[in-house]
Amino acid sequence: TLEAHEGRLFKPLAFTKTYAMAAAALLSVTLVPVLVGFWVRGGIVGVRGHPVSRLLSRLYRPLLAFALRFRWPTLVLAFLTLAVSLAPLQELGSEFMPSLWEGDLLYMPTTLPGISITKARELLQQTDRIIATFPEVQHVFGKVGRAETATDPAPLSMIETTIVLRPESEWRPGMTPEKLTAEMNEAIRIPGLTNAWTMPIRTRIDMLSTGIRTPVGIKIAGPDLAELERLGKEVESVVRRVPGTLSVYAERVMGGNYLDFAIDREAIARYGLTVGDVQRVIRTAIGGMNITTTVEGLARYPVNLRYSREWRDDLAALRSVLVPTPAGPQIPMGRLAEVRYVLGPAGIKTENAKPNTWVYVDIREGDVGGYVSAARAAVADRIDLPAGYTIAWSGQYEYMERAQRRLRIIVPLTLLVILMILYLNTGSLPRALIVLGGVPFALTGSVWLLRLLEFNLSVAVWVGLIALAGLYAETAIILLLYLDVSC
Repeated sequence: TLEAHEGRLFKPLAFTKTYAMAAAALLSVTLVPVLVGFWVRGGIVGVRGHPVSRLLSRLYRPLLAFALRFRWPTLVLAFLTLAVSLAPLQELGSEFMPSLWEGDLLYMPTTLPGISITKARELLQQTDRIIATFPEVQHVFGKVGRAETATDPAPLSMIETTIVLRPESEWRPGMTPEKLTAEMNEAIRIPGLTNAWTMPIRTRIDMLSTGIRTPVGIKIAGPDLAELERLGKEVESVVRRVPGTLSVYAERVMGGNYLDFAIDREAIARYGLTVGDVQRVIRTAIGGMNITTTVEGLARYPVNLRYSREWRDDLAALRSVLVPTPAGPQIPMGRLAEVRYVLGPAGIKTENAKPNTWVYVDIREGDVGGYVSAARAAVADRIDLPAGYTIAWSGQYEYMERAQRRLRIIVPLTLLVILMILYLNTGSLPRALIVLGGVPFALTGSVWLLRLLEFNLSVAVWVGLIALAGLYAETAIILLLYLDVSC
């Protein structure tokens, strides 16, 4: 999938762009004032002589006169505005970082385990043909199963399809990425296939850090695999009914089908056989064994030896496979071992030395924090965890929780540093507290703007609010200096 996306991986990552913007905002309130002190010298037009200053003064003086004349109503209005701003603040959602459009899509559906290679290939080709019919799609490249690399342990039940889109100028009128994703999701409605839509770069970053490819993931840990599968199915049924759920899929831990040979030790002892003798026949005649390698030019091909398909295509044929004994007679496998199909784990995930089953949840909106709060309450209310089992919420929500824990430390420390700088600058603690007390009033407009634009609270938003608070503090210091000089 990454190779199919070659040529686009070198464009700036979503996270790099956001952090660059945050760094530029911090520089604007830290480095820029210092540079102004060095470079802005001499030949400066006075405040009263500058046309922009005169215009702003004419607009500002009537408002200032009104505020000084009606002091108490002005204070009441300010506190009322601050109180009213709490309503849109509570309506703001939360997420780790805002989703930035990468220009391409990644379609990652999941099927039930135990699917055959033939059926998986059929589903891959079918979904690729459907996606290719959209005029916004330039080409589609799908992959099913794992590649020849240790970093991609993908089972046959997971399909990864990279959708390279045309430039947006060539899209149908009125088409948006959200609308295009919704149309594709409606077009691909195949029983047993759980759709998940995301973007290539962000998904790779999420999977490398948490293993979860959807915005929200639920990790259930415990000792017994069968119990983990039961809990995963229950969590899936509960989360599916939570508002905002686009798709949900719980891994079927015990979904693998295996052919089991239970060797009867007493039976093989009667014929003078050992466990190794029987296993050797199972390994060579049924499973197949590489006996040599042929060289064809620069390529090497293994030569595998085993019985032909008609001798091993059903249980009756397998029970008829002959095992030679030291005395000479050949005994059918059915007399030496019990041959049966059993269910077992297709793959075992472990985390913190405990087996895990994961539930992948794709949501409709970007409010990850609000959705997880509702889903967590529903799961806690309807599912009773046995002793020794735990549920952890992961994915982008894990990033957000980690960032919130750090912000709880960084924001108070930032306010404390601002207070110390104000105190050192003014030499008066009351004045410093007055300036610091105005920070909430300075942020009321940003709260209303975030609500109007339907943005969620994220790390980028918090960095912007901190930068705005610093800019307000600088302006307040200049205002205090102006009042001291004027009075």
